[in-house]
Amino acid sequence: MASEMKREKVIVIDFGGQYNQLVARRVREAHVYCEIFSYRTPLEEIRAMKPLGIILTGGPNSCYEPGAATCSPELFELGIPVLGLCYGAQLMSQVLGGKVERAANREYGHTDITLDTTSPMFAGIPEKTTCWMSHFDYISKAAPGFRAIATTENCPFAAVANDEKKLYGLQFHPEVLHTPCGSKMIENFVRKICGAKGDWEMGSFVDETVASLREKIGDGKVLLALSGGVDSSVAAGLLSRAVGKQLTCVFVDHGLLRKDEGDQVEGVFGENGSFDLNFIRVNAQERYYKKLAGVTEPERKRKIIGEEFIRVFEEEAKKIGAVDFLAQGTIYPDVVESGLGGESAVIKSHHNVGGLPDFVDFKEIVEPLRYLFKDEVREVGRKLGIPEYLVSRQPFPGPGLGIRIIGEVTGEKVKIVQDADAIYREEIDNAAKEFAIGNAAADGITIDGENPDYKLLRKYYPAWMPDQYFAALTNMRSVGVMGDERTYDYAVALRAVKTVDFMTAEAAAIPFDVLQRVMSRIINEVRGVNRCFYDISSKPPGTIEFE
Repeated sequence: MASEMKREKVIVIDFGGQYNQLVARRVREAHVYCEIFSYRTPLEEIRAMKPLGIILTGGPNSCYEPGAATCSPELFELGIPVLGLCYGAQLMSQVLGGKVERAANREYGHTDITLDTTSPMFAGIPEKTTCWMSHFDYISKAAPGFRAIATTENCPFAAVANDEKKLYGLQFHPEVLHTPCGSKMIENFVRKICGAKGDWEMGSFVDETVASLREKIGDGKVLLALSGGVDSSVAAGLLSRAVGKQLTCVFVDHGLLRKDEGDQVEGVFGENGSFDLNFIRVNAQERYYKKLAGVTEPERKRKIIGEEFIRVFEEEAKKIGAVDFLAQGTIYPDVVESGLGGESAVIKSHHNVGGLPDFVDFKEIVEPLRYLFKDEVREVGRKLGIPEYLVSRQPFPGPGLGIRIIGEVTGEKVKIVQDADAIYREEIDNAAKEFAIGNAAADGITIDGENPDYKLLRKYYPAWMPDQYFAALTNMRSVGVMGDERTYDYAVALRAVKTVDFMTAEAAAIPFDVLQRVMSRIINEVRGVNRCFYDISSKPPGTIEFE
């Protein structure tokens, strides 16, 4: 829906790089709208979009190899500023008459770099800084009209520029957090070089989307499967503001949610909540537990949970009857990772974009969040007045706690992992908030501990603050001693990771005293647990989730 609205736009042309979404996110952080397109997109389509700028992503190949992803030289003659990143910089140089060769010394990781700060690309950035390199090839000869604007010890053309045509290439990755001034570089490109004013704001997005939804839906009826997750909750909030009681939300509580989440969702969207919509809660816990009885194989559990959700939703949809629109909480990464945007490999076959249910009688699908990243979805949720405990929730798998319980799922095990997980998240949040308040105070800034400014709070979080953290229940039972009694109980595994894109992750270095506090509370307060483990596995070879 965002793409239907008229606004200034920068496009990312994807050559299969792993950071394509990060590039687009950095552009949007500069308040400029951005979408990702495959390098196969015809030149005429690109011209018709009238973008203010074009960014070429990294890629896994060498641009001089036969059959490598490429682009037409005409792309650089459109009169539109172009920024090439890593492979994109090499490709630009190769296509325009420069030379790219295999480097004698590969550069990977943090690299010292010297910048020409007279270039608008590096305005406001120190001359000496660091960047994140990841390349075998390098630009050995700049294309005609280009000059070096950055160098490293092993790379004479770490960045190149043709100022007259507004063409720029960076051999490194400014989009990743490992390049400290990378976001500023991308902001310089889109604001100073492309001339974007920066009209991408979530407040205006809400107003424009609500108006667009009203026009599209008219007096039609809308049905939404409300999982209680961030995406579907924000979609419900937008649709409620647009069409009120024309929206019916069906919330299937499968008994595999985090502690108290079912009641929290109903409190926000139910009869006593602040949103104008029809809310149906289906308490299907026992139904799910019966279906999962005796099942231990992870993929089988996933299929049962997904299939049962469809069956429950189908039953409720039939009671409602025909609707005009089926609403879904699809977000932009779902589209990109499902192979429907950009050039990257298919990462997941997401139900929102991989196919529509065949049991609901509807005329059209509505996806109000289809062009938003997760952080933007959260911001929209705050604008809509959705409580912070719902908006800021961590990623949660569709099968819920079913894949955070190793082996058979039972009601008893669900309660154990719910209680342990709630304690873990509470202690991590409290420790991080305490650190942030103290850290901000050192800068002369006061953060209200009771009603904090969450954007400010996150700015001062400790370096160890994980991007995702949860408790899982292992299938291991062992002997323990509690009081004067021998026990034979379960072990809880604590997981916490730092990640940029959730494709790779490292275990978070949570302070030992915090982990000790978590362990003590879980073992003392959660019946059936006598051990706690902290999982330090990275991804790969492990995964973030347990099953």
